[in-house]
Amino acid sequence: MPAVKTWKTRPAHFVLLEILGKKGDMADDDLFEALHEEYEDLGFRDFNELLLRLEVAGKIRSSSMARGKRRIELIQ
Repeated sequence: MPAVKTWKTRPAHFVLLEILGKKGDMADDDLFEALHEEYEDLGFRDFNELLLRLEVAGKIRSSSMARGKRRIELIQ
């Protein structure tokens, strides 16, 4: 019998903000890995969409570090 998946009680954007609050500024790859531990079915495309929504809302700021790497920081 396959394992039954249940919905998470905390939204992904809340967990992402919580991780940034605890660990401080992070590279996008490291932040994705930390978030992926909680949400195994989260893809990198969904992660980028989540970052975009939070940046537009004024919660986070992303800046380019090197080719293909971004630094994500909490604004609050």
